[in-house]
Formats: sequence, C-alpha cells, structure tokens
Amino acid sequence: MKSNSTKSALTEKEGISKPQNLSTSSAEVIQKMRKKQPSAKELIDKILAHDKSALSRAITLVESTNPVHLEKANTIIQSCLPYANKSFRIGITGVPGVGKSTFIEAFGKYLTSIGKKVAVLAVDPSSTISHGSILGDKTRMEELVKDENAYIRPSASGETLGGVARKTRETIILCEAAGFDTILIETVGVGQSEIAVHSMVDFFLLLKISGAGDELQGIKRGIMEMADAIVINKADGDNINKAKLAKAEFNRALHLFPAKKSGWIPTTSTCSSYTNDGIADVWQSIFEYKTLVQDNHYFEQKRQDQNQFWMMETINNQLQSNFYNHPKIIKLLEVNKKAVQNNAISPFTAAMNLLNTYFK
Repeated sequence: MKSNSTKSALTEKEGISKPQNLSTSSAEVIQKMRKKQPSAKELIDKILAHDKSALSRAITLVESTNPVHLEKANTIIQSCLPYANKSFRIGITGVPGVGKSTFIEAFGKYLTSIGKKVAVLAVDPSSTISHGSILGDKTRMEELVKDENAYIRPSASGETLGGVARKTRETIILCEAAGFDTILIETVGVGQSEIAVHSMVDFFLLLKISGAGDELQGIKRGIMEMADAIVINKADGDNINKAKLAKAEFNRALHLFPAKKSGWIPTTSTCSSYTNDGIADVWQSIFEYKTLVQDNHYFEQKRQDQNQFWMMETINNQLQSNFYNHPKIIKLLEVNKKAVQNNAISPFTAAMNLLNTYFK
C-alpha cells in the first residue's frame, strides 16, 4: 500500500554547520579595529620611530576640526617639537600647468638618491562650490610614492590664504620629528597669497615655463621679490632654446630688485623633469643658499621671525573662530547682514556693533 505523503523537490537540505571558532563576522572585526584609536603616546612613539602610518594618522588629527581631535593633536605636536626644526624647508610654486608635480617627483627622486629623506606636502585646490578636492598628487608622483625615503601627503587647501592647507605648519613639525630632513611644500598656484608659503619655508622656488608669453609679465614685485630661485621647467626638445631665452629675460629682471636681507643673489636656471637635465643644478643652488644663510646667521633669524609670525596668525585665527562661533554673534550676524544689504546700516557701523556685542 503506497503512502499518500510525497516529498517536495524544493526541500532544503541541511547545509554545512557553522565553524565553532567563527563567532564574529569580518565586518564586525573591521568595525572594532576602526573604533580602536591609538593613544597620543602611541602615535608619538611611532612617529619618533619613523613610522609613516602613525605620521599619517597624526596629520589627520591635526587637520580635523573636531575639538577632541584638536586636543590630541596639540599634545602630539608639543611632544614632537623638541625633535623638529632640523630639516630644510623648500616652497615650490608656479602657475597651473607649469609642471610642479612632475618637477617635484624628479627633484624628490634626486634628493633620495643622494641620501635625503623627503616629505612632500602637496596642497590640492578645493572647490569653492562643493569644497571638494581631487587629492591626486600621489597618482601624479607614481615613482616617488614608492620610494621608502619619501613621504607624500596631499591635503585640501580649503579656503585658506595662499592655497596652503590650514595646518601645514603643524604638519611640517610632525614630518621633521618623523626623520624627514627635506620638506617640499607645493602650492596651488601663483598669487598674492603665496606669502603664506613664504612665511613657513627657508627657500622659495618659482617654477616657470617658456613660450607662455609671461617672460616680461613675470616682472611683478610680489612673487619675484620672494623668489630665491627661478627655474624654467620643460627645457627639453624644441623648448630648449626658448627656455634659455626665458632664463636670460628673468635674470635681467632679477637685477631690478633690491638686494635681499639674506645677502643671497637669486639664481635662474633651466631644467627638464622628464630628462632630469638641470635637476642637480637646482639642488646645488639651494645648497649654496643654505650654506650662505647658515654662515651669516640669517637662517636662524628667519626661523625666529617665522615662529613669531605664526604665533600671531594663530591668535588671529582663534579670535576669528571664537567670534563667529559666539552664540550672540550667530544670532545677530544674519540680522546685520540683511540690514547692510538693504542699506539700512553701513557695513562699518554693523561691524562695530557686532564687535562691541562680542567684547561685552
């Protein structure tokens, strides 16, 4: 006699049992690892041991706007300070398209080949609309990023003066404590605000290209007066003769400016970041400058002046931050903005009213 019960083809078979030792999923493990943040002391010890990962984590804290991160970052910076100030800092600027990233890679590779430890602080432009940045310098410097004696840190410029990341100054200290003896700071581009870069470096290098129609336009006081050297990049192929002509033009222009306090006479040279021609000459010029300013004690004086400048800048920035975050100012600011827009009050009177409210 047949049974009326039949088995369905969709019956689920018993699968493999879960291993006893797999009590937590991979996602949960990763989440726990992310939550476990190293202490300030752990980061300090690793930075002084030249650990690049710890350096990157510390710089992230420095760049953060989180008050908790800021307090931790200040502790790290203060502990690293005695181990800093032993590097030579070089600012590199030039108009977009001049080949800054390519030059820095070629220059950085040359420096590591002669025994230098190089940190590149590359500042990427931030969009004024979305406030985003590409941060593509590690992509553009493919060879240098793989060099064990080099470290590249791209940072968003934000809305800070000169396209210099808000915390570049503190980042320099951390890089120096991590053992990097040559710091290269790449800026967004040429402009009045490059003063911010000049105020934190020992040597200021201006990159130019030939045939851009700006040989004579380059004779403008701001950048030209700050430059310790002008390098005509992309001096290869058909551009070699044009680069030589541009070098002569800039060389004549430099003689129109008054002598520098350092006693240094700015140099002009040509180079090719692709063939590496002239790269060694750029370093030779920088080395001669370094020797001069150390011998005549201008190097120490400039560093002291820069420290005072950044103390004042920090005070100004903190006062500005405190002002705009004050509860009463937050409420009154929008009211005064509308009043100014409607010509109900002058901008100067509105500003004084807000300042008086703040200081009361």
